[in-house]
Amino acid sequence: MPKTIKIIKMKNLALKISFFFKCISILGVITLFVGGHAWAQDSATTAEKPVVKKKSYTKNTFEGNYLIENQTVMVPIKGTLEFDIQHRFGDVNNGISSLYGIFSSAIMRLGFSYVPLKNLQVGFGACSDRTQVDLNLKYALLKQTRDGSIPVSITYFGNILMDTRKKDATTLFVTASDRFSFFNQISVARKITEKFSAQVSISLSHINNVAGYLDSTGKVMPQLKNDNFTFSAIGRYKITPKTAIIVDYDQPLTQNPMNNPHPNLSFGLEMSTSGHTFQIFAGNYNYLLPQNNSVYNQNDYKKGQYFIGFNISRLWNF
Repeated sequence: MPKTIKIIKMKNLALKISFFFKCISILGVITLFVGGHAWAQDSATTAEKPVVKKKSYTKNTFEGNYLIENQTVMVPIKGTLEFDIQHRFGDVNNGISSLYGIFSSAIMRLGFSYVPLKNLQVGFGACSDRTQVDLNLKYALLKQTRDGSIPVSITYFGNILMDTRKKDATTLFVTASDRFSFFNQISVARKITEKFSAQVSISLSHINNVAGYLDSTGKVMPQLKNDNFTFSAIGRYKITPKTAIIVDYDQPLTQNPMNNPHPNLSFGLEMSTSGHTFQIFAGNYNYLLPQNNSVYNQNDYKKGQYFIGFNISRLWNF
């Protein structure tokens, strides 16, 4: 009897072991099937997800904020502080006696600008011409991409200008608002090759108070319109990695009752380093604020009424 009981016990143990391994095998198959199906779903989901590529923007369409008389589409990176010096000598037609305008009276503007937010630049400046001060703003609306998905860069620039001279018989100030003028410009630029970049702009200058005259009936009539439109085109061609030929043309579009401004033609050289940009040029614009040039310029480049000038920019990053 004891032996029979032992054999039965051993058979029961073998059946239990066999049942255990069968259960393990079945669970393994189920796990493999479910896991493989889930992995296949995850793989399909991953494959279906679109790959988002970070936009790569074109660099150095122009070297800085200025190209001769015009603002470029460039806005420095966030945290950039810029100091600008703009200088214009006298008329070269004065000849050797004034060393082609260098010994003549000159005007100068000192300006500061800062980029507090990405694509946004704010600044201010002071000019020796009529002791004018200005506040300005610049914002990059679009930036050209390397893959061509955005083919051009588009930027807005605007300023507010105040004439701070004392009121006297030579000024036209009646109220405080007569001291102010405004400038708005939209620029579109493209870096066409690694060496050549071009930009076109349309601008609107508004002068709050303009000079007048008396007509035959004794009625006061304005000499100029308060609003003047101007078309501008600039270009830069690099002749070395750090040196470029630069050209600027500005064409007034508004027809005024009298004293229509002349177009501007400027050309020169630009030299740059990592933190400096230096431009030396000749052109028939001799003012330093854009609304003054767009509305009041009476110098004719066809008559050789040119002025030598230079711009210097220095950048710091914080």
